Amino acid sequence: MTDPKDTITIENVVASTGIGQELDLESVAMDLEGADYDPEQFPGLVYRTQSPKSAALIFRSGKIVCTGAKSTDAVHESLHIVFDELRALEIPVADDPEITVQNIVTSADLGDDLNLNAIAIGLGLEHIEYEPEQFPGLVYRLDDPDVVALLFGSGKLVITGGKEPVDAERAVDVIVERLEELGLFG
Repeated sequence: MTDPKDTITIENVVASTGIGQELDLESVAMDLEGADYDPEQFPGLVYRTQSPKSAALIFRSGKIVCTGAKSTDAVHESLHIVFDELRALEIPVADDPEITVQNIVTSADLGDDLNLNAIAIGLGLEHIEYEPEQFPGLVYRLDDPDVVALLFGSGKLVITGGKEPVDAERAVDVIVERLEELGLFG
């Protein structure tokens, strides 16, 4: 049987940074080719990078959130493109602003159907939320690593809240171990 950890795919990396000064988003939007700024819809300016693909949300405060990257390297690369674009507009940006990964969303496949009703009972109500009429997945909050896993009857998982890629591997190990203990997997 395939090791479920081998099926882990990073779907999205969200990171934040800042350039330590306020920005005039109107003027940045006019000078930055490809920028979208519609303050009626969203308070930040949206700047998309193509390679690697991501979206940088740039706020008046100088805070920047990058989303949509498929790896931690890609999120850093994307933000460095944004820093260079801002520097080209003569906006002072430090040489190496601190970038903090806020959330890594991954998917994985346990490779077998799951009985979510039995899992909900087995894992105990203090760690899970399961209301199949509201949402088809079981929400499982893990303490170590500190992530939230969505388990689906198909055996597919979505793991969110990780700060580094290894968090998803640890979460899959914990989930498989717990389900095996309960006799509900393997």
